[in-house]
Amino acid sequence: MPTVAGVDSSTQSCKIVVCDATTGKVLHQGRAAHPDGTEVDPEAWWRALLEAGDGLLEQVDAIAVAGQQHGLVALDAAGQPLRDALLWNDTRSAQAAADLVGELGGPEKWAQAVGTVPVAAITVTKLRWLAEHEPGLADRTDRVLLPHDWLTWRLCGGPGTGAEPVTDRGDASGTGYWSPADGAYRHDLVSLAFGGRTPELPRVLGPYEAAGRTPHGALVAAGTGDNMGAALGLGIQPGDVVISLGTSGTAFALSEHPVGDPTGAVAGFADATGRFLPLVCTLNAARVLSSTARMLGTGLADIDLLAREAEPGAGGLVFLPYLGGERTPNLPEAAGSLMGMRKSNMHPPQLARAAVEGMLCNMADALDELRAQGISTRRVLIIGGAAKAPVVGEIAAEIFGTPVTVPEPDEYVALGAARQAAWALAGTPEPPRWPVASAARHCPGSADHATGLRIREAYASARSMVYGSAENS
Repeated sequence: MPTVAGVDSSTQSCKIVVCDATTGKVLHQGRAAHPDGTEVDPEAWWRALLEAGDGLLEQVDAIAVAGQQHGLVALDAAGQPLRDALLWNDTRSAQAAADLVGELGGPEKWAQAVGTVPVAAITVTKLRWLAEHEPGLADRTDRVLLPHDWLTWRLCGGPGTGAEPVTDRGDASGTGYWSPADGAYRHDLVSLAFGGRTPELPRVLGPYEAAGRTPHGALVAAGTGDNMGAALGLGIQPGDVVISLGTSGTAFALSEHPVGDPTGAVAGFADATGRFLPLVCTLNAARVLSSTARMLGTGLADIDLLAREAEPGAGGLVFLPYLGGERTPNLPEAAGSLMGMRKSNMHPPQLARAAVEGMLCNMADALDELRAQGISTRRVLIIGGAAKAPVVGEIAAEIFGTPVTVPEPDEYVALGAARQAAWALAGTPEPPRWPVASAARHCPGSADHATGLRIREAYASARSMVYGSAENS
């Protein structure tokens, strides 16, 4: 019985699932923590992968890595990291993003070139920051990889072994210098961002191409970005929209055609199957609830109970959830705001409810941005840590104005990576047919949607008071 391993190397941890390659049945799981912060030594990811896969990886027939997108791993000529990797949630390159947008001729030019308008999260802006603030290290940068590229390379042997660094079209599409529409790197944009320097970039593999083999002989698949992995793990189809509420919040959908949004709200990514994955990303999702729980001196489970005690609209309390700056809307220097405070609503249930509503209003705006690009939204699926609270799905259906499905909690990113590994092992034109995620809950939402509209109007009014129009350009 062939077995495959899928790795989810996320911001917070490394999770590994081992599956039957034919049926997708999960046989084993492992987990290890990552260091906190917005810059991390790439070796910490490798150590976590080895810890999470201890006793597992030596026995599988194939493996793939789905990693956090956008992170900058700068390597010297020997293939060693020159500095800690800058992660997607590091906003120090916000000014670099604004500068690059202007230098190419505006957001429309970027949308046409690579399907994405740079914001601080995107790799190309981190190249500019490195060139401007650490020019000595920039001069020594021989090669640039993404987090999943680095781990895939290490699985194949890594520096000094003759293994070739590779990536896939899904993760490459989040760099800001690879075009999903053309299927090619834009080396001119790398040079523009990096002060004329043109470091080596990994070869882009097709969806079921192999990167190499581990020292134990396991086939190593191309890997992909975490959102692409989740889409593959969920088995989404056209008309499905996934709202993922993890450290970040993402809203993404499968598309047969590339998307280029000049407003910058929708990133026109590629997926892991040869199609496309238009995506809207926020910096703040599950941590809005965990931070609120900490402030209330309680746990996440109690947020669900407390939020149920408060009426829709939280008695007029509005939470703008920009706790770590924000990517969509593009407010990298923003802070969270609690507005509409009155003696009557300053109680734990109202605050818990306002936190859930604020997080979901931000995601409802993301959903609207996808719809504005012509993306069908027949079904909304909610996954991620915050989705474990039942009240989240119920309030989401009300605020989104559409029925919501909450699949059984599972490691969908790691499962998607495992499915990709099985695909590479089989070498077939389409990925193996594994069981589609089963629904834990269906949330039909309000019949007239009036309550959800009132909540969104209050949220939009509060945001306008603090940040004006909060456009993404």
